[in-house]
Amino acid sequence: MPPKIRARGRPKSFYKKASQNTIQSVDRALDVLELLASKDGMTLSEVSAELRQSPATIYRVLTTLQAHGMIEVSATSQLWNIGPNAFQIGYSFLRRSSVVERSRPIMRDLMVETGETANLGIEKSDMVMFVSQVETHETIRAFFPPGTQSPLHASGIGKALLAHYSTDRIRRLLQNNTLEKFTDKTITDPEELLKEMAKIRTHGYAFDDEEKNQGMRCIAAPILNFFGEAVAGISVSGPTHRMTSERIQDITKAVKKAAFTLSQNLGASPDDASTF
Repeated sequence: MPPKIRARGRPKSFYKKASQNTIQSVDRALDVLELLASKDGMTLSEVSAELRQSPATIYRVLTTLQAHGMIEVSATSQLWNIGPNAFQIGYSFLRRSSVVERSRPIMRDLMVETGETANLGIEKSDMVMFVSQVETHETIRAFFPPGTQSPLHASGIGKALLAHYSTDRIRRLLQNNTLEKFTDKTITDPEELLKEMAKIRTHGYAFDDEEKNQGMRCIAAPILNFFGEAVAGISVSGPTHRMTSERIQDITKAVKKAAFTLSQNLGASPDDASTF
């Protein structure tokens, strides 16, 4: 069967839809939202060119989304950005679990105590998705906007969550995902990663030593719920010149304490929470 030829003017994503039972205008609007969410403001012409749609069509989509408060435009720069209603809808996802709300004061205390950025992440589609962050006041710092995703094997939070999964589940994840190499320190051998998981379970924390980004370190521990399941992870991340070997022990204690407190707040038993 000959390959389908993409009609001119349609974005590449049009033919990547999983179902044929989609509404084209809704698809187009969501393409616009996703594009604007990934940029720092775009003009009508830029959106039109990126999505390969006519300016007239894109303008109708933009004004419709604007009427619903999903996007907004600057009167001076004519740049379109995500609007407040998009944030409200997105935030409803975070409200599904009280872990985000409960974590904020603990993350603030963790940032103050360590002087480095505190992060909260969950597992989503075999990736870590960062859902909250309290940034340090230092000029050079780690920055993961809510919604940012990172591979499980190359993330402090990701490894902390993986370590709490069963060996069978970890092996299934490894079969379905490639261990991508980001730096010379990234663990890309499955057996080596399994050894790392055992080490994390023994010590109660995960250490990302420049495995995703050169010059950045991260210490993480999982957050457990009433059933003893790892539902999220909390971490501290920062540049290697501040997160030195001399400070790792103190930062680790602070992260484990924060994870223990949050786990108990979510109903984890003291015995479960004390394992991390």
